[in-house]
Amino acid sequence: MDAAAIEDVLDTRPQRFRAVVGVVLIALACGLGAWVFFRGPSPFAVDVWWNQLFAAAPSQPVYVFALAMDTVGGHLTAVLVVPVLGALALLFVRRRWSALYFLAASVGSALLVQVLKHTFGRARPEDILILSDYGSFPSGHTANAATIAVVAAVLFPRAWVRVVGVAWVVLMAFSRTYLHAHWLSDTAGGALVGAGAALVLAAAFSRLRARDEDRLTIRRLRKTDAVRESSS
Repeated sequence: MDAAAIEDVLDTRPQRFRAVVGVVLIALACGLGAWVFFRGPSPFAVDVWWNQLFAAAPSQPVYVFALAMDTVGGHLTAVLVVPVLGALALLFVRRRWSALYFLAASVGSALLVQVLKHTFGRARPEDILILSDYGSFPSGHTANAATIAVVAAVLFPRAWVRVVGVAWVVLMAFSRTYLHAHWLSDTAGGALVGAGAALVLAAAFSRLRARDEDRLTIRRLRKTDAVRESSS
């Protein structure tokens, strides 16, 4: 095997791993949804316990925070505004295939959430504090947060990006259960779906995204050569 072939194999292994992990996460979400569906309308014991932690009158600051997360993490903001702004930002820094990956991951995650919602048709908690759409499982807000977190970690592989991403998903899941819009298991399913969709599409777009990195590297080298020539 020549050097080019070895380099190609080494390059595809991480992407295959991402694809496999993504499929496994989506399969786990589907399995959890099937478990919810076939066991009947009663929630899991952990769902009831977690829901009852916030059964008292909500704290006003936390309630306002949860409402803000509801707005930012769902509706047109999450479905349209955030993906479009994120894609435009990536286009501005000349990463067009990364922009397309972000849009594809956002759309793919949202579509998968809707398919699972209508497949399993789980009822939301009766003490829900906001108006929401059909289907409690999985949490679309949490799925969207997980998609953004994984996309950011793929495009910007830094430790602090991963920490912020995990915190964002946890806070979103907390806000959904604090508003009694979802059971705790709904948010787990949403996180699995969102992360899984982002990983599968990361693998699918890997070669295209590599073109962005190649172009950026060439530009940096040209700028470096230009600086050297001007200083010599």
